[in-house]
Amino acid sequence: MQIIADLHLHSRFSRAVSPQMTIPNMALWAAKKGIGLVATGDWTHPMWMREIERDLEEIDSGLLKLKTGNAPLFLLSTEISCIFSQGGKGRRVHVLVWVPSVSSAKKISREITKRGGNVLSDGRPILGLTLIQLSELVLSIEPNALLIPAHAWTPWFSVMGSMGGFTSLAEAFGPYEKQVYAIETGLSSSPDMNWRISEFDTRSIVSFSDAHSLPKLGREATVFELPTVTFANISLALQNYNKDVKKPHIVKTIEFYPEEGKYHYTGHRACNIRLTPEEVVKKGSTCSVCGKPLTQGVMQRIEQIATRPPRQTRLSRPPFTMLVPLVEIISEAIGSPVASPKVAIHYEKLIANCQSEFHILMDEDIKKIASLSTPQIADGVGKVRSGDIVIDPGYDGVFGVVRIWKSEKDKELVSSTGEQIGIF
Repeated sequence: MQIIADLHLHSRFSRAVSPQMTIPNMALWAAKKGIGLVATGDWTHPMWMREIERDLEEIDSGLLKLKTGNAPLFLLSTEISCIFSQGGKGRRVHVLVWVPSVSSAKKISREITKRGGNVLSDGRPILGLTLIQLSELVLSIEPNALLIPAHAWTPWFSVMGSMGGFTSLAEAFGPYEKQVYAIETGLSSSPDMNWRISEFDTRSIVSFSDAHSLPKLGREATVFELPTVTFANISLALQNYNKDVKKPHIVKTIEFYPEEGKYHYTGHRACNIRLTPEEVVKKGSTCSVCGKPLTQGVMQRIEQIATRPPRQTRLSRPPFTMLVPLVEIISEAIGSPVASPKVAIHYEKLIANCQSEFHILMDEDIKKIASLSTPQIADGVGKVRSGDIVIDPGYDGVFGVVRIWKSEKDKELVSSTGEQIGIF
């Protein structure tokens, strides 16, 4: 069976996270999105663990389910921030840790506390452990645990990031390197960008939302094909990086357009400077306005350490689909802010009549979308499916801006009869 999974998000106990990020609300929004397996997030935080145990119950699969319902399933996932020195350089890396039982999660949390970690300070605790030490701690307690470098290319806090990362997994994880089965792309990179790194040839490429609010669930996700949905089968799918379809495997990932990510290009937001990798080669990595170093973008970082040229891909890799969130399409189509009641009305009507957001974006008939909303919204979905959109790339913490139509005139050409999009 296929299942869409979002296995990286945060609870209301993490910094800069919506207070609405509770288990019942996550379950509600996972259903709206079409997500069948979702992360608990933040199980290192004792107060959040109480809510996990209050609202969820463990099942034999190594996963959890709602006490008041069956869907979605939950996986015990947390993100840990490791800040340390290694090789004469300061390192800052975020790592996802997945475990198959509440007892293992609690044991790991207790050991983190013994080693000086303040698990009450944030849902994403900061530890002074190296990645080697973290791996030893986790795997000595729970041998079946999975460690996945989070948003692997983000400049500030990632395993390959320019501001405190490494240039190889072997250097980062030492003897535990072979137990790192997957890499999370992050919003500013796509799978094909990661395929340029030969060390990733034996790793699965996964994508998740890193959601801090409910509407952000599923902005990236991974589709698994599993005989049954279990923690063990998720692990086997990650290890099946060559996509042997006779075994548990990843069908595809669902991606944010990487240009929309806030670290795609190199730049300096204070001075409104944004450069492509080619422009950095010509102009240098210092801001031409203030003279400070530019924040290196993900594209440039990959260009710096890639072991093969662009578009040289391995045919056995799972494919990926680029999407724009439905609320963003509706917002531009009707000319109203994303968080406005007008957008919410269209969104909820479509969800109520078309299964889920992912179904609408990828599979629903365009004529049906138009009949339930507007010709412009239906046209927007069609344009996203075909990749016929415009994006101003993000840089230095500034999200990229997606435009479905090149101009208002183009949008106005979608007549009320639907002639321009061929829906009738």
